[in-house]
Amino acid sequence: MKQVFRVAGYPRLFLGLTTSMLGDSVLLLVLSMWVKTLTGSNAQAGFTFFFLAVPALFAPVMGVWVDRLPRRSVLVWGHVLSAAMVLPLLLVHDAGDVWLIWLVAFFYGVSFVVLPAALNGVLKDLLPEALLVDANSSLAATREAFRLFGPLVGALLFTWAGGWAVAAVDAATFLVAAVLVATIHVAEQPVAREARFRDEVLAGVRFLRGERVLRLTLVGFAAAILVIGFSESAIYALLDAFDKPATWASGFVAAMGVGAVAGGLSAGYVVRRTGEVAGCALGLVVFGVATAVCTAPVLAVVFCGAALMGAGMPLVYVSLNTLIQRRSPRELVGRVSTAVDITLAVPQVVSLALGAALVVLVDYRVIFGIIAAVMVLGGLQIAVSLRDQIRSDLAHGGTPVEPVPVAEVELAPGADLL
Repeated sequence: MKQVFRVAGYPRLFLGLTTSMLGDSVLLLVLSMWVKTLTGSNAQAGFTFFFLAVPALFAPVMGVWVDRLPRRSVLVWGHVLSAAMVLPLLLVHDAGDVWLIWLVAFFYGVSFVVLPAALNGVLKDLLPEALLVDANSSLAATREAFRLFGPLVGALLFTWAGGWAVAAVDAATFLVAAVLVATIHVAEQPVAREARFRDEVLAGVRFLRGERVLRLTLVGFAAAILVIGFSESAIYALLDAFDKPATWASGFVAAMGVGAVAGGLSAGYVVRRTGEVAGCALGLVVFGVATAVCTAPVLAVVFCGAALMGAGMPLVYVSLNTLIQRRSPRELVGRVSTAVDITLAVPQVVSLALGAALVVLVDYRVIFGIIAAVMVLGGLQIAVSLRDQIRSDLAHGGTPVEPVPVAEVELAPGADLL
């Protein structure tokens, strides 16, 4: 992982991205916590994540512009606009203003589509292919490390000063990220446009349809996403069952962060040894088993399950992102990324809507049991349908780890490749 930080521009890119990640970790859980506090409703709190997911339904259109425009510029201005999008939260005062929280959640969902798609393109242009897994691992480890304290900081700030203060912190982190990313030089080449806009929109979807490994991997992911959203509402029902306030959700997320730090630090090693496909399957199975642990009647065991869930998340993130970056043509990487978003968005939106309804109808343990079973089955589907690819990856030692020649990498000032 150390080698990727010696590439000129990557340390500043990493610092900018992790700054905005910190803001995300502080605010995101507060959005649903805020709704729960104002309305007292578990369903409405969980429904907040529905608005986060909806923009992914329009991802292919956004992907066209990510590929048409300089991706570094998309990252810069995307962060600036993201800072502006949280400002309506300053106007939230009572239950009648919940719609403003949902509006911000929707705009946040837009940034969750555009910024990662642009980042995939920037990383593909900035780094040699052999270093992509290290970049993804470093970002995943840092993102998950923020779960250790970000949600707790957000909950404390929310309790002490109110949601407006959390929103102000998040906006500031977006602006810092924009400034840092703006200082990076990325050699980008113009992308040829299709004759028709419709063809540009569908280019990423067409690529996925013809790319067997990505297509079958996404089938397993879609099954898992179809149920994972149930947990967004069920977590508050879980806390109710243990007679804990909504703010304890930050402790659950922090417990996930403990496991995620270990998962993030080891994800690169696992992917390098087993390949991206096996990493995706293993990550889903670990997450599913961990969810089953969360049905335990002892809160301490539930938090251990949360930590195990956290350990599986970075492996899933690193494996899938590296798979997308390595197997996508440079000129299509933005549209392929957003095509993946739309492929997963439909089951996610359905999942969040169903989760908000299920939490009213059935016990949270039943919901977590359903999530666990389907997640494990999703991982097994990937492992079985792509067993030939997994065997090939294992035979060749997983993801390539060959050293990158000095001539191929622009070094940061004073750096070397020892």
